[in-house]
Amino acid sequence: MRGLILALVLALVGAQKHNLVPGFRTSKTYLYDYEGLILHGLPGKGLAAAGLKLICRLEISRVSRSDHLLQIRSPKLEEYHGFWPRDPFTLSPKLTGTIAACFSQAFKFEYTEGRVGSIYSPENCPIFCTNLVRGILNMMQITIRKSQNVYELQESGIEGTCQTRYVIQDDSKNNRATISKSKDLTDCQDSVVQSTGMAYIRPCPTCPMKVRNMKGTVLFTYKMKYYDSGALMTSAMSEQMYQISPFNEPDGIAAVEARQELVLVDIKSIPIKAPNAQLQNQGSLRYHFPEGLLQMPIPLIRVKNADVQLIETLQQLVQNNEEGSTTEASVKFLQMVQLLRVVTVDQIESVWVQLASEPPYRHWFMSAVCAAGATDTFQFLKQKIHDKNLNIWEAAVALPLAFHSVMPNKKTLEVASTFLTCPQILKAPMLRVLVYLGYGSLVNKYCAQPSFCPNELLQPLHDLAAEASSRSHVEDMVLALKAIGNAGEPASIKQIQKFLPTFSLAAAELPSRIHADAVLALRKIARKDPAKVREITLQIFMDNTLAPNVRMMACIVLFEAKPSLPVVAAMANSLLTETSLQVASFTYSHMKALAVGGIPQLYNLSAACNIAIKLLGSRLDESSYRYSKIIHAGGYSYVYKAGAIWRVYLMNSPNTMFPSDIITKVRGYYANTATDIVEVALRSQSLTDIIRKQNIPFAQYDTYKTLKELGKTLQGWKELPPEDPLLSAYIKVLGQEIAFIDIDNSIIQQAMKSLTGSSSWQPAVKRAVEEVQRGVSGRWTLPAVVAELRHAVPTVLGLPLELSMCGAALAQAAAAVDIQMSPPLSNNFRPSQLLETNMDIHADIKPKVYFHMIAMMGTNTQYLQSGLELHAEFSANTTMKFDARINMKEKNVKIETLPCHQEVELAAVRSEAYAISRNMEEVDSEKKSPILPKGEMPTVANQHFQSSEIFSRARSWEQRNIHSVISKGHLQGSEEEHHHGEGQRSYAHVFCRKLASLGCSACLSLKSRNSAFLRNTFLNKLVGELEAKIVLKPVHTDADTEKIQLEIQAGAKAASKIIDATSSGPKEEKEPSLYENIKAKLKKILGIENVFKVANKTRHHKKWIHSKVKAAVTDLWEEPSATPLSSSSSTDSSAEGKEPRNKHEKDEMWQFGKKHGSGSSSSTGSGSSKTCSSSREDSSGDKLCNVDSEYFNQQADLPIYQFWFKPADEQDPQRNVRNSSISSSSSSSSNEGISIPVSQPMFLGDSKSPVLAAVLRAIKRNEQSTGYQLVLYTDRQASRLRVQVFVSSITESNRWKLCGDASVVNSHKASGTLKWGKDCQDYKVATQIATGQFAAHPAIQVKVEWSKVPSSVRKTARWFYTYFPGAAYMLGYSQKRQRGPSHQAAMVMALTSPRTCDVVLKLPELTVYKRAIRLPLPLPSSSDIPTTTLPSSVWNTFSQAAFSIIENLKARCSVSQNMITTFNGVEFNYSMPANCYHILTQDCSPELKFLVMIKRLEESTDLTAINVRLASHEVDMYVSSGQIQLKINGVQTPTDVPYKSKSGLLISSEKEGLSLKAPEYGVEKLYYDGHKLEIQVAFWMVGKTCGICGKYDAEKKREYQMPSGYLAEDAVSFAQSWVISEDTCTGACKLQRKFVKIEKPVAFDKKASKCFSIEPVLRCAEGCSATRTVPVSVGFHCVPSDSTLELEERQVRLDQKSEDLVSRVDAHTACACAQQPCSA
Repeated sequence: MRGLILALVLALVGAQKHNLVPGFRTSKTYLYDYEGLILHGLPGKGLAAAGLKLICRLEISRVSRSDHLLQIRSPKLEEYHGFWPRDPFTLSPKLTGTIAACFSQAFKFEYTEGRVGSIYSPENCPIFCTNLVRGILNMMQITIRKSQNVYELQESGIEGTCQTRYVIQDDSKNNRATISKSKDLTDCQDSVVQSTGMAYIRPCPTCPMKVRNMKGTVLFTYKMKYYDSGALMTSAMSEQMYQISPFNEPDGIAAVEARQELVLVDIKSIPIKAPNAQLQNQGSLRYHFPEGLLQMPIPLIRVKNADVQLIETLQQLVQNNEEGSTTEASVKFLQMVQLLRVVTVDQIESVWVQLASEPPYRHWFMSAVCAAGATDTFQFLKQKIHDKNLNIWEAAVALPLAFHSVMPNKKTLEVASTFLTCPQILKAPMLRVLVYLGYGSLVNKYCAQPSFCPNELLQPLHDLAAEASSRSHVEDMVLALKAIGNAGEPASIKQIQKFLPTFSLAAAELPSRIHADAVLALRKIARKDPAKVREITLQIFMDNTLAPNVRMMACIVLFEAKPSLPVVAAMANSLLTETSLQVASFTYSHMKALAVGGIPQLYNLSAACNIAIKLLGSRLDESSYRYSKIIHAGGYSYVYKAGAIWRVYLMNSPNTMFPSDIITKVRGYYANTATDIVEVALRSQSLTDIIRKQNIPFAQYDTYKTLKELGKTLQGWKELPPEDPLLSAYIKVLGQEIAFIDIDNSIIQQAMKSLTGSSSWQPAVKRAVEEVQRGVSGRWTLPAVVAELRHAVPTVLGLPLELSMCGAALAQAAAAVDIQMSPPLSNNFRPSQLLETNMDIHADIKPKVYFHMIAMMGTNTQYLQSGLELHAEFSANTTMKFDARINMKEKNVKIETLPCHQEVELAAVRSEAYAISRNMEEVDSEKKSPILPKGEMPTVANQHFQSSEIFSRARSWEQRNIHSVISKGHLQGSEEEHHHGEGQRSYAHVFCRKLASLGCSACLSLKSRNSAFLRNTFLNKLVGELEAKIVLKPVHTDADTEKIQLEIQAGAKAASKIIDATSSGPKEEKEPSLYENIKAKLKKILGIENVFKVANKTRHHKKWIHSKVKAAVTDLWEEPSATPLSSSSSTDSSAEGKEPRNKHEKDEMWQFGKKHGSGSSSSTGSGSSKTCSSSREDSSGDKLCNVDSEYFNQQADLPIYQFWFKPADEQDPQRNVRNSSISSSSSSSSNEGISIPVSQPMFLGDSKSPVLAAVLRAIKRNEQSTGYQLVLYTDRQASRLRVQVFVSSITESNRWKLCGDASVVNSHKASGTLKWGKDCQDYKVATQIATGQFAAHPAIQVKVEWSKVPSSVRKTARWFYTYFPGAAYMLGYSQKRQRGPSHQAAMVMALTSPRTCDVVLKLPELTVYKRAIRLPLPLPSSSDIPTTTLPSSVWNTFSQAAFSIIENLKARCSVSQNMITTFNGVEFNYSMPANCYHILTQDCSPELKFLVMIKRLEESTDLTAINVRLASHEVDMYVSSGQIQLKINGVQTPTDVPYKSKSGLLISSEKEGLSLKAPEYGVEKLYYDGHKLEIQVAFWMVGKTCGICGKYDAEKKREYQMPSGYLAEDAVSFAQSWVISEDTCTGACKLQRKFVKIEKPVAFDKKASKCFSIEPVLRCAEGCSATRTVPVSVGFHCVPSDSTLELEERQVRLDQKSEDLVSRVDAHTACACAQQPCSA
């Protein structure tokens, strides 16, 4: 029993746990030593780091149950700046004194059961000191669960509420316990973070791949000692680590380590004295960021006398700018911006009063005010505009910058609202637009963080929309919608819906551009409420009654809202029945673009679009250029987790030939965020009306009145609504629309009138010329803060960790231009006078662009800065100082400029990373040193980092890896310089290109010192010093260059400008070269004795033998033969001696050709020869030999890349063989002496004078000029087009020359050669373009052949071969690895149909091919250009091809017997009723310019008659007695004499019929021969026609559109709806259009009903009976059988009723009429 009791007692004692809840006893003071440090740097030995350390003594005393006092004694703040761990911390005495002052009084805090509550600080204690106290108290935050030793929870701390894990190790024997606490700082419910400047960067919370470029964790270790009622914390340690990867690289990180240590040193019985002053509650442990704008990452400024400092900084800024010190100017500009953020409005006003009258100071000051972004500067700008101290252009520049730079808060929004009501802004429409757009953007930034946006902020925008709608003011509607779109708040959805017809009936009357702008206003709202936006845009997309461009805009917004798979599938399903091909093509193209995207944020959407495309198949994959589509390009790097896409939205309108809306945008992706970088849109409306001839009084002509009356007889017909020509554009930056403009005729005329006083353009040109004559002189500067991004989080020390970036841009230009013209402009100025003037121009222009970016990682407060900084600069500048003389009459231009006298830096990029340490108390003692030191890197010999030191957990680097990198560097070529200190690498290389003749050289200098040897990451490559610059340097020569001159002479005097290249020194006697012979010929042509001096020797052929020949001498100008490349190709092959003989046949196949001879065709595949004994003629008229048939049959099953190209001139046995007799010589290479006969060259200079001469020379003092000259010859004869160009040095010692020759060999072939080098003999490239057949399809071949090219070209080719296969694969091309001729490349494009082609590209080592490539434009086929008949001009084939392409773009409508082809290419059969006119086509625009009617003659089924109405003419063409007859205005007119009217009508005979042309009225051409009618209308008539020929709008699914606008059920109903009813007594047509009723009983909706047609049907007139009928499908409207509705049009309009069913009824097509009495 005793044993049992003892066991129970022991069990109870063992089960009892000590109380681990930390606490302090009353009447006791606990003394702790505290040390906290933070270090910023990169992992790696010997790299500079920066940090801070705080050392102090803490006294903690408990004064009540929860209240405790904290007294901080002897604080010391030390700075670290050096190489860890070699260099020590250094004390900062002044900053220590500042901190000691705010720690002089005690702090109070609540502490209960290990939890820190509210913190109380002395009055006026800086938030900086309070946060340091939070860092200390954060170490005492412990959450104890008595029943668990291992647990997790969300615990509050200085960094917010984050996931925390506890592990308790109890040592009861020694009355001690160890508590380990770790926090994941990336897993927080409520984290403390401050981000500014990133409102336009939207995160992706639903992205499947999470990417964090900033990861952090903190570990606490507590040593606890038990006492009677709890536990006492004897020591505490914390260690926090942040890893920042700016480029999302696993190894490319920068590290921030913060450590704290708290050690109990003593316990005293004397409590802390309570403070006498009242303490202020500062809240909980949660870190507090200071209010207002934070410190920029620039040197700290100690503000003493703000206005004086502003003036001093501004003066230094202007001085630096005038001296050209852009780096210093940008730094001073940022300092000025920082000063403006801390001054008051009165101080800003005082500076303005002093400097506003001085232009340089005024401009810099206003730029800094706009960039400051403070409430006071914003208010100051408002006041200046209100007081009219700024002109309209200054205000226009300042407003966008100010609205997008200002910090969004309640005060600035209040100021912004006053801009909207400012009278001066309301009076200027441009300023009003900028203010409303800027206000919307400001609201968007303010509401980016809060979940709720106050309605009062949006109320001004909603009021503007409501007022504009009530007044029907289109301009204000547009402005309101764009401003609402910038705001992007879901509360505006109801306002937007009021402008959409789908949701508001009143909106149906608004222009379609308002509907489109309303849809686009939903784009930013989709980021906050995507579900609602998807619902709205899907309904708009499905609404067929809306304009196509509105629906396409809805498609864009819908896809930006990332719809789910069911929504995408529903869209795809709707496309199967979509009637608008524009919408169908655009949506399908958009799906294809999204399906191929590799952006992780779009994975789900890409998958959904892939499925949708498979559902649709290839139904919509054949859309032509007439249909809307999307151009997409982009890429994504999975290494750096960044990418970008570029898209162009091309939205066609049925009323335009080309896109009416073009939107292009660039979007960037980084980690889990996306940003719309820039977006530009262009919208056009009826711009073709501006191009065509205007001021034609169409409404005064008889045709206009006739069409008006005729329209009344067509059921439901009405003309199209008028459209005013309009061009509008907008630009968005970072997703915010910053400006837009609408331009129409009235605006253009108003602008011209305000400038010149006249709306005519000629005075405008004259005034512009006069302004130019007055000269331009001035200096312009535009500075701006282009970016200021900041992301800050707290550290355990209570100091912020900030990642920030700030960029300043400076664009400036200085110009002095003086222009003198003679003779002066006359009063009756005509633009043609400019062609008779001489102009002297003296110009000195100096543009410059500079960009300075500062990126910082570290601590950045108003008291101190410590961390790493990266400075990057880009500069580009040039000087254009020249004198020019232009003689328009003599066709002479001479430009002179000064040579390079000093080194000029054209462009440069520099970057360098520093470790910095600054404090406010010692602003002049900045510590700044490169992270990668110059010279040898400091070493720590045989020293290893301790576990507690910074970066000890970083990855260790093996020395062998470093040695391998260094060893590799020593193997580089001698051109590069690699310097290796201990553990670092530097690289320097200078590439120069000397232009000794011009006295200058251009150099590219590259320098690099980085830490990539430690970690081969992009971040380590940036750490160090990088420089790349392009420099123009002078070249020192024996004689100084005075000036550089460029002279261009065109016309007859070109020959007089050619310079003699022969020096005056003695010449050795030598044989005349071919070049000398050419010079002799040129001398003879030009007739100038001193142009070329040639020895008087007889030219003869010789054999030149050289012992060491590297290249044979060939003709400078070589007459191209019919096959100029075949011989050279074989010569190259034999010259190399590497191609075995058995590969000859393979090489032949690679050449895409067959050897040809006179009257025979050689088959390359078999090597046999067959004689063309008989021929056949194919459908296109081409005569082909029988061997060709066998040739194609043999290759029918071959892969496409094995087909041969057959030139067209080989196919034609009757071809002109004029060129075949011309001999040609080819280059060859040999190691032995060779003999080449020199043939007589065909030099155009023998018979032609040069058409252009250009000389670029350096004029030197007392020396011969140096430089180059260009001579151009052309031969424009109809039989042969030829161009030759000759470039040479004007110095005899320099024999470098370039010779180019291009010519059209015959009607199917063009060739060209380019030679250069010494006497044009070193390098040669030849090319040939030929037409022919490829796999029985018309084709064109481009062949390039080279014998020898420079090494730089070979290097480029090797680089090209590296990337080309992958690029070809991405574009969908197939590849075949096979070897071909090493010096030849050829490409064949075969036209398999007018809209598809096959492409084969054969390179020396690779063949790339693709079949059925869609063409954007229809191309003419072989039938369009017959090869059997040689044109009169050899150039005709190539010109005809271009002409055929243009002709194919024009729409044609034709009627041949019963076959009708509409403008849109839709064909259908229709038998016309005899003697009844049909409207074939007419102008349905408000101008009503023309009408074409057609009828079938009764005596024949295939004879027709037409009636054309235009202007005041009525033209009848018909057949009588087998002859075509013509009547004009009822008067018989002969057909053999052309008829031409003053109004532009031309009628003439053509072939077997008549041709009518009236292009000014929209009729390009009408051809009629009695059996066939073909009409072609102008481009600008797109979408404006109606009739049987259709609307010419490319909407084939809506082709059968009747006069009422409804779609007919079939082609017959459609054609009959355009029949013109005539008077039954006087007219020959006895058919009338009447509504009909279904006679048989109908059961509709389960009820007995009677049904009436909603469209009239052709019926015989009263008193006539039908002799022939045709069934047609008609829609019917049904009513109950007891309804009173009958077939009386007076009672009801049946065409406005709904369609209930479709039924077939008989339409009458012929009638027999009894003779009826008709009233006279």
